[in-house]
Amino acid sequence: MAKHCCETMRYNVEYTCDAHPDRFDCPDCLVNYNKSSRRYGLIILNEAGGGVITIAYCPWCGTKLPELTD
Repeated sequence: MAKHCCETMRYNVEYTCDAHPDRFDCPDCLVNYNKSSRRYGLIILNEAGGGVITIAYCPWCGTKLPELTD
């Protein structure tokens, strides 16, 4: 399990909803974490299945997130 920068980030990355088995369909899921690339991203909800916008700083505590790797 990854160690996230703050409790709020951990909560949002791990949040699951009983009504939406896919996190990308849930309006309450805000942040995605990709373990293989160590990238954090804001989830974009739309009819096409959504996506993420990569972020460099935690929206809650301001910590710089891990450097992006290609």
